[in-house]
Amino acid sequence: MSRSLRRGALAATAVVFSIASLAACGAGNDAQTLQIKPDNASASKGEIEIQNALVITQGTKERTGGAVVSATLFNNGMKPEVLESISLPGRGKVVLKAAEGAGKVVVPSGGSVVIGGKGNASAVIEGPSEAVKNGAAQDLVFKMSSTGDIPLEAFVVPNTGAFAPFGPTEAPAAGPTASGSPAAAPSGS
Repeated sequence: MSRSLRRGALAATAVVFSIASLAACGAGNDAQTLQIKPDNASASKGEIEIQNALVITQGTKERTGGAVVSATLFNNGMKPEVLESISLPGRGKVVLKAAEGAGKVVVPSGGSVVIGGKGNASAVIEGPSEAVKNGAAQDLVFKMSSTGDIPLEAFVVPNTGAFAPFGPTEAPAAGPTASGSPAAAPSGS
């Protein structure tokens, strides 16, 4: 074998060993890349998993109003489960509404339910908005029909940026003026 062929074979062998050793970092059931966890609130118990749980407020001191809970619930079980309640221990009451507006919030077997946002189920926190402070963490307890209580600690964020589509809406504007006539008259043509 010529000298140049030996050098080429040696270089190829070195490349194969370096690639194999680098690929070992992300291989297998105990890979280092599997240990990376997101920085949002999540919890699981039994077959139920809760991800991306947040408490979203009106945002600023000038804007008063409620706060809502936003989360995604997954059911890996073989039967549907009902979200019976969400509570803020020692704080306010949370009113749940299904996406259709009536009935219970059901997490189907092998499926998921999104709470918060247009067309999804909603969870509105009743009571004073001072109960939750932006930038803090809030204890929440999700009570499921079969699984029971699932506690977690969710971030409290303002209703701005990426959270705006999932946050509370502002209070409706006043309808009639003090004189009893509408604020703006519709055109009649």
